Amino acid sequence: MHALYTVLLAAVHFGTLAGAHKYSRSRHHLVARTPQYATNKTYTVKDFYQAEDFFNEWTFFTGADPTGGNVAYQSMQDATSQGLAYVDDCDNSTVLAVDSTSTVAAGGNRPSVRITSSKSYTGGLFILDAAAMPVGCGTWPSFWSVGPNWPYAGEIDIVEGVNNQATNQMTLHSGTSSACTLDAAVNTTTSPAYTGHVLGTNCYSTPTADAGCAFSDTDPRSFGYGFNGANGGVFALLWDTSIGMSMWHFARSDIPSDITQRAPNPANWGVPAGFWSSKTCDISTNFYQHSLVIDTTICGNWAGSAYSSSGCPGTCSSIVANATNFADAKWIINYVAVYQ
Repeated sequence: MHALYTVLLAAVHFGTLAGAHKYSRSRHHLVARTPQYATNKTYTVKDFYQAEDFFNEWTFFTGADPTGGNVAYQSMQDATSQGLAYVDDCDNSTVLAVDSTSTVAAGGNRPSVRITSSKSYTGGLFILDAAAMPVGCGTWPSFWSVGPNWPYAGEIDIVEGVNNQATNQMTLHSGTSSACTLDAAVNTTTSPAYTGHVLGTNCYSTPTADAGCAFSDTDPRSFGYGFNGANGGVFALLWDTSIGMSMWHFARSDIPSDITQRAPNPANWGVPAGFWSSKTCDISTNFYQHSLVIDTTICGNWAGSAYSSSGCPGTCSSIVANATNFADAKWIINYVAVYQ
């Protein structure tokens, strides 16, 4: 969730050099042996967050946005009273929205919502099922995890993008002296490891150099309007110290049946969009005690800096004042599940 715009500006498609585009985009190709990006294991649910759980077992962040966004994060009481956070009784989904009715000056702070899980995790399988994500010029939605004392315990960005970005960006941030890099060479013809574009390979991050190591998904249904047009879908992070970090996206029509049945086995899902091998990243040293975060900020370090090249009108500062621009800037979350 830190300033990743430098990654996109560089946009070096190392994945192309590694032959990432030689492989099928199919998510359900079964392999004869256990792939390098997953263990052949069926996971069991540890925590399942749905509906009121986001109000009872997550906290509403009310501090200033660390990324310099033009938002005023609301408390649970204020968010619910303003209709920015609620459970839809029709389908039991949870809505977390940016204010789209108030008068806010250009460059001012528009009310929004950021929530954090009360529990923290060190490893596991994490799944977000969302029917929609925030869209609109100036928006910066994300689903991520972060440890204490950033960046030393790491950050994992599972869903993230800005403005009219076409596909999802997935990023790791490490902060210790222990090595953590993205090894593009693990992607081979005989053993494909990821389908995304490599945007950067050095995961080490500081407050002034925080691009991290990242992939961009190649599926236009993985972010923004494309995601919402496909009736949403599922994002999954497999965090396993023995193999590394793997991330998948499945559009609604492509969700594996084992996810729907709550008995997921990532070894059966096909090649992930992003894979960070433990062979070149010390997972256990760089990532621990992570809380989960869902939020939407406006402008800030990334969306603001990328605004002029996004095709959006005017300036990011001016779009803050346009309330109707944020009519669809909302998460509609079916659940977040944590498996062990």
